[in-house]
Amino acid sequence: MKNKQALLQPYNNNGFTLKNSIVMAPMTRSRANNPEFKPTEELQAVYYAQRASAGLIITEGAQVSENAVGYVNTPGIYTKAQVEGWKKVTEAVHEKGGKIFIQLWHVGRVSHSDFHHGELPLAPSAINPNSKSFTPQGFKDTVAPKAMTIEDIKTTILDFKHAAKNAVEAGFDGVEIHSSNGYLFHQFFNNCSNHRTDAYGGSIENKARFFFEVLDAVKKIIPEQKIGVRFNPSMHKLHGITVDEETIPTFDYIIKKLNDYNLAYVHLSEPFTDVSEVPFAVKEIAKHYRPLYRGTLMINGGFTQETGNAVIERGEADLVAFGKPFISNPDLVERFENNDELSKWNQDTFYTPGKKGYLDYEPIKL
Repeated sequence: MKNKQALLQPYNNNGFTLKNSIVMAPMTRSRANNPEFKPTEELQAVYYAQRASAGLIITEGAQVSENAVGYVNTPGIYTKAQVEGWKKVTEAVHEKGGKIFIQLWHVGRVSHSDFHHGELPLAPSAINPNSKSFTPQGFKDTVAPKAMTIEDIKTTILDFKHAAKNAVEAGFDGVEIHSSNGYLFHQFFNNCSNHRTDAYGGSIENKARFFFEVLDAVKKIIPEQKIGVRFNPSMHKLHGITVDEETIPTFDYIIKKLNDYNLAYVHLSEPFTDVSEVPFAVKEIAKHYRPLYRGTLMINGGFTQETGNAVIERGEADLVAFGKPFISNPDLVERFENNDELSKWNQDTFYTPGKKGYLDYEPIKL
């Protein structure tokens, strides 16, 4: 019976309540193609409201400052105009009975000087990820970034705190700190991108210090039970990140330490690529981290209706985040309820401007 599906059950843990256990994962869509890089009532408000039957929506990454930008046409949460744009989004989602968190984002070295008036992007160390940056002129090779000074780190902590204040003003139900996928915090966590010898490098505790300083700053603005965090422990060979013998012990330390907080959730990704032959990588993330974390655990990464139900039933996760299926199925929850076939997505329109491939996926007419 459809109502017995684990994914469709309401979730309640320490005041973090959702109408079902299905989460819309954060996904970059590059639709903020306006001079102010703000969401609009015509595009983003409609897009997210269409998907408000999810237990929780996590928005695309929103950069916390101009220094945080690394992709073309992505929205921010650092100006008044952007806050006003996001208000339209939260109002539209709330009118449909949905809940929505905003993902706070800084890409670090996965950027390009074109976004920063010719200045180098910021990172823990001056190490080129040898990746690609999606600029207004198309994909360009990344450059060696500027190693952050202590002052840069302090400024970035304040940027996240300011973004959290703006998120509250915009009406979000909470925030997710993007600490994953090879972006700024992930760069501090990994030896391949962090060669610092000060308080932010070297030991596992030092590599995690910046993240926890940001978390402590954000929780002064937003209650801990309205803060989520995201990690991708076994990410390998994307954005220049590699797994070594200290990688998993570093994430183990971080996840265990988060038990001292009262967070909304910890959001983990299963490996994006095949890591079966990668030494030191964890192959089954949910299974590994469930015993280490006592709070709400969200898992992400290629799940289907069947495997999503199964991972909850096995007790390895509490919530499952779905990405691409939500792009082409705004009524994903209802399709799961009725065991309906899913519509296929068009990857060619993931990052293109306008409504095509964004607002034109039709729900099933009942």
